[in-house]
Amino acid sequence: MEEEQEEPQSITTTAAALSADPALQKKHQAMLDRLSNRHQPRQKSASSASTAAFLTQFSDSRHSIESQLAEASSSKLAADPSLMKSHMADFSSSISSLEQLVAENSHLLPPYELRSALKSISDLKQSLENLNPKKKFSFKSKSQNQTQKSSTAAQCQALNTAPAAPEQPAPRFSVQDSPGFRNKESQILAKSFKGSEIGEFTLSDLESCEVRLIGPVNALFINRLRNCRVYAGPVLGSVLIEQVDSCIFVLASHQIRIHRARESDFYLRVRSRPIIEDCGGVRFAPYCLSYDGIEDDLKAAGLEAETGNWANVDDFQWLRAVPSPNWSVLEETKRISSVEI
Repeated sequence: MEEEQEEPQSITTTAAALSADPALQKKHQAMLDRLSNRHQPRQKSASSASTAAFLTQFSDSRHSIESQLAEASSSKLAADPSLMKSHMADFSSSISSLEQLVAENSHLLPPYELRSALKSISDLKQSLENLNPKKKFSFKSKSQNQTQKSSTAAQCQALNTAPAAPEQPAPRFSVQDSPGFRNKESQILAKSFKGSEIGEFTLSDLESCEVRLIGPVNALFINRLRNCRVYAGPVLGSVLIEQVDSCIFVLASHQIRIHRARESDFYLRVRSRPIIEDCGGVRFAPYCLSYDGIEDDLKAAGLEAETGNWANVDDFQWLRAVPSPNWSVLEETKRISSVEI
């Protein structure tokens, strides 16, 4: 019993001595600092270990896919369309899994490593497309492609010349034929996906249009828009944007990639960091869309929480340590107010 009473007295005495002696206080604080500093390297070490584990897994998967693609391109698969189609579906699934791996670990990666991983995925997709010279995927509808090909072939045959190079560069993002709004000007275009089986939706070749999309959709593809406003509910997968000018986009998605955008504003809610490439004068702000039932749609899509990634943009082609001059955060005084559709 006496020993149990002495311990609190000892602690009290030590505390009193510390408060009375500045030298002891200094030594005590130094000991606490050492203990704190000893814990910080462990945290950094754990983070570094997670990044290293990801890089190893990513590298192994990438090399495996590259080897399979190289083998397919040099084997008899290329001569058998049905067999090639089956293998291309497998390759596409593997690349999608690798892309998902990057998205899930994007918060761990330094900007350079993230850009490098995304560049590798882009190269894999291009290699996959090169396996299929028939180009089954396009932003344009199948009938448009067939008409243009027939017309070009006829002209070349008559002139006995090779086809001329197209004036517009090919879209960076190749997508399957899907429902959508195409070749419209100065119109209000509205679509509700509630209760719909539409998985993918395309906006292509629009000028001076306002697009209102209500409800969740799996993927949204946007190509060649000028002076348009696009307001969209949650996208469960990716938003891929190609060649837009002087537009406003209000979008929520798990992944957003933007290629060749000029003088456009993006109001985003996104799970991973937005990616831009070949862009200039683009500005970013938080998502500000409202419609009846949007909160339930966002929750169902896993986008109910604001992550702040709208301001965490990665410029795919800007590898310098200084911030990219191609994008900026839109000043609050210049932002549009909440949009209700």
